[in-house]
Parts: sequence; structure tokens; C-alpha cells
Amino acid sequence: MDEINNQKIIPFLWFDNQAEESANFYINIFKNSRIKNISTYGEAGPGPKGSVMTVSFELEGQEFTALNGGSQFKFTEVISFYVKCKSQDEVDYFWEKLTEGGEEQPCGWLKDKFGVSWQIVPMVLVDMLNDPDPEKSKRVTEAMFKMKKIDIKVLEEAYADMN
Repeated sequence: MDEINNQKIIPFLWFDNQAEESANFYINIFKNSRIKNISTYGEAGPGPKGSVMTVSFELEGQEFTALNGGSQFKFTEVISFYVKCKSQDEVDYFWEKLTEGGEEQPCGWLKDKFGVSWQIVPMVLVDMLNDPDPEKSKRVTEAMFKMKKIDIKVLEEAYADMN
């Protein structure tokens, strides 16, 4: 039985039949992650008896549940997961791992191979965008709009530009 978790809100992800595959993919990318519980369909279905119904897993302390619910719903960018990064190495790591079989999108967004949207964001970008000098944040925003994967060095150059 799954241990009690005090997390009040748990993202619930609907997959066609990739719940276990996706959970394993994510726990192999994020450190401090694990599968917590796998439940299977019984006699009532809608999946075949004994097939995986849900997978509860944890990524960096955040609990998720993945469901094999069928193909009637697809992921969109309306919901995304925001990954805070401390360095370019961290940005590069998550970008490489999560785009494997997926798709790069503008401004640090990507879709993984399951169609789930992620934002890979260096925290220095947030600091620059919130700078009280509107010219600095404007230059950083304009530089970011030209990127797919965020490049901290290019952002820092735009931030420091005094022309």
C-alpha cells in the first residue's frame, strides 16, 4: 500500500497506455525520484485485467500519478511543468534528456516524447526579467524570444548591453 503523503494537490497525467513507461522515463531523468505504487485493472476494466491502470511516482519530492486511460485525450501546452535550473549545465541536461524523442519549442519550452510540455528555466533569467530597469528586462526578453533552449551567456550579454 502507498504510504500517506501530505501533498494536497497531485498532478494527474492521462496517457493512452504509456503510464509506466513515462514514469520510468521521468524517474531516470530527475534525481531523488521513485515509483511509489503501480495499480492494475481488475475485472471492471476499461483496460485488460492485470494491465497497468495507474502509476504513482515522485520527482524531486513532487508526487504525480499517471493513468493508462486510453487515447481520447492528448496533452497540450495549456499545462506545463516548470523546471528551475541553477546553471547552464542543468539547463543543458534537462533539455537533452526531455527532448529525446520529443520536440523543441520556443523560449525554453519543449514537448517530451509523450507530448507533455516542460519549461526549462534558469533562475538567472527570472532575476533578469524582474530587474527594475525596464530596458534590461526588455533586452533579455527580446533575446529569449529568439531561443529555443535558453542560453544563459546570450541572456547575460543582452542584459549587460549598454548601447
